[in-house]
Amino acid sequence: MPMKQAASAPEMIRRRLESMAYWLDDRFTIPGTRIKVGLDALLGLIPLAGDVLTALAAGYVFWQAWRNRVGWKIWLRMCINILLDLAAGALPVLGDIADVFFRSNRKNVKLILRELDKQQPPFSGNAKH
Repeated sequence: MPMKQAASAPEMIRRRLESMAYWLDDRFTIPGTRIKVGLDALLGLIPLAGDVLTALAAGYVFWQAWRNRVGWKIWLRMCINILLDLAAGALPVLGDIADVFFRSNRKNVKLILRELDKQQPPFSGNAKH
């Protein structure tokens, strides 16, 4: 039986970030639609506390950006995404709808992964020697 190769550190970071974005923005499908929602939208239904909790979870994504030394422009865009999400979440009903469609976590993960790909492109098993 072949042994499963351990994922490299960059690959593990990528998987964690993608998993975080999935759980926060895309985990569930609204029945009868193709609209996906995550814990960000669901917890956002709890006034103030839900938005604070999901902002803390988004902080993990932000921390990974810092740890992996993304540029200040990426940080600024991520901050804007998080602040827009928090500000929208403060609006009853409209904020909950915005959480479904804005997906700040997905956007921030894309920003980080794009930057990480510039630093070290993801491994492709199809490379020819």
